Formats: sequence, C-alpha cells, structure tokens
Amino acid sequence: MSEELFEHTTGQGKEDEDSKKQIEAAQFSEKIYDKKIDSNAILQAIALYHVYQSTAEDGNVVALRGLNVKVKNGEAVAIVGPSGSGKSTLLKCLGVLMKPSAGGVILNGIPTTRKTGLELVKMRQETVSFIFQEGNLLPDLSALDNVAQPLRHRDVSPYEARDKARELLIELGLEERLHGLPETLSGGEQQRVAIARALITNPKLILADEPTGALDPITSREVLDLFRKLHKERGVAFLIVTHSDEVAAFCDRSLELRDGRFVAEHGTNLDIDDLEGSRELIVDELGMVSFPPDVLMKIGGSGRYEIEKADNGEITLVAAEKNKSLIKGKKKLADKCPACKHKYKDKSQLCPECGSSRPMIKSN
Repeated sequence: MSEELFEHTTGQGKEDEDSKKQIEAAQFSEKIYDKKIDSNAILQAIALYHVYQSTAEDGNVVALRGLNVKVKNGEAVAIVGPSGSGKSTLLKCLGVLMKPSAGGVILNGIPTTRKTGLELVKMRQETVSFIFQEGNLLPDLSALDNVAQPLRHRDVSPYEARDKARELLIELGLEERLHGLPETLSGGEQQRVAIARALITNPKLILADEPTGALDPITSREVLDLFRKLHKERGVAFLIVTHSDEVAAFCDRSLELRDGRFVAEHGTNLDIDDLEGSRELIVDELGMVSFPPDVLMKIGGSGRYEIEKADNGEITLVAAEKNKSLIKGKKKLADKCPACKHKYKDKSQLCPECGSSRPMIKSN
C-alpha cells in the first residue's frame, strides 16, 4: 500500500504506526480481487479493515482488522460480541453504507469498491434491505405509507406501491393497523412494519442491527418466528448483529467478534475462511496478547488461562476454567413456571396461574 493511500486512509500518516502496521500487513487495496469471488455468496467481504480518525492522544482507532466473511444465498448468519467490538461498523461496511478503509465488499457477486454513490444506491435497492433496533419509521406517515415508501423511490406509482404494501401488512397480521401512525403502534407492531418495509422490494438479503433489542421477550420471540418463516419460505438470507443468544441460535451459524477480529464460529456449515488471519502475536506494553483466531479456537476459545511454564520465550497455557461462549446454543420454552411451578400444556407465553412470562431454557 502506498504512503499516499495510507495517509489518506488514516489521516495521520506515519504518526500512527499501529494503524499502519495493521493495514500494510494485509496489502489489500491492490490485491483485494486476486481472491476468487464465491458465486454462491450473496454477500462477501475480503480482508476488511476500518480505521476511525482521531485527534486523541492514543491516535486512530482500528475498528475492523482484516475480516473475511461470507453469507451464502438463503443463509442466516449472526455476528455477536460485546459493545465496542466493531459489530455496527462491520454492518455499515457490509451494507455499503460506509466505505471501509481497506479491503472490499462484494454484493451479489459484484465488487463495490470502485462504484459511485449512485451505483451503490442502486445495488442496495436491488439486493439488500435493512432492519434497525428502533424500526426507524417515518413518524408522520402511516404504517401503509411507511411500507410503500421504498417502492416510490423506484418510481412505482403510488397506487401500486400502496396496494403491495397493503398485501404485505395483511400477510404480517397488521390488517387492523394499516393507517396507524408509528406513535400509536406497539413495539412489536412497529418492528413488523419495519420488516414489511424491508420485504417490499423483494430483497435477497436482510441486514438487521439488534432487531429485537428494544422488544420485550414475548414480542422478540414473535419477531424471531417471523424471521424463521421468511428464511424458510422465501429463502431470504439474513446477517444479524445481536447481543441475544436466542437471536444467534435462530441463525445457521454465528461468528464471535472481539476487538475487530472474529475469534470463534458456531453452528452448521462452518467456514474456516472467516477466521483466516495473521499468525503474528502482538504483545502490548500492558502484556495484552492478541491470538490469531484459528489458534484461539485450537486452545479452546476465549476465557481464562493459567501460565504453567514460562521460560526463554516459551510459555505453556492451561485453561483456568471451562471457557464460556457468547453462543449458548438452542433454547426452548420452559415446561414449568419458575414462580408458581405451574406445568404448561401448550405453547402459551404467560403463566395462567400467576401471569409470569414463560422463560426460555437451554434444550438438551
């Protein structure tokens, strides 16, 4: 990567050696498409980096560190991780709402790096839709008009757009709320309207940012059931950023993101390429070590480790406790109310005896 390109990317040039080392190591910009594009992937990112410019004493912030990820046609993938791990930055880059500092995003088989703003808008319209935590509905428009809005941006006639929006809202169980303003709708109803708006363009991929984060447990399960139906019956692919293990369990596979790197993968049809990275270990002044993801998987994943031996540049690590993962596996509705011990005989969400919400428990 040239000095000029690096200075343009980071905004600090040679002053930020850490950012430069992270980016130059991958040498993406000139070589990004040397790798074969996966024809089965609706979304693909290769060696994705993103650097936020900062005038703070610590310098620029490297939010994404050479990520590779694929979402195949009809696949559901979750991205999980703690706050500050880079999840929202990754989603914006994958949805081509923000250009990465280096690396490339391929949407529906087409590289996006050299596309103009108008070309990117068209690519998004033809391929991807977004669902956000708060719904992001236009407050002055009814549910019907909110859903119809994306089609109007495609020059579809108002009558046809409203007709298709009406059909979709009825399908999602909102026949009685067609003309309600967002402020009059419940949280679950607002999210269903947002889902209808995302679906009206017949997207091949939905990118969702904490889609159940603002919902109560029962409404969250209803939204997840709707996602399952769309995934199964319409073949819609999902990439979901979430803190919820229930949402992650809905997906075919889940990737754990920490400090801008994927550190583990769970589920079916795992793709080890998503964890591909440098074999270099970096130890900072405080003694913090960053392990390559594949090495981290081999030693048992993130968690606590004890140093058994340390001599002449060699160390031996032993797990201090059973490592815990953010992905807690599949869950099911509890058979018994934890409050009053009522035994459920159906799929009701509330206990008929004491009114408590029915919890989810880990399935065997």
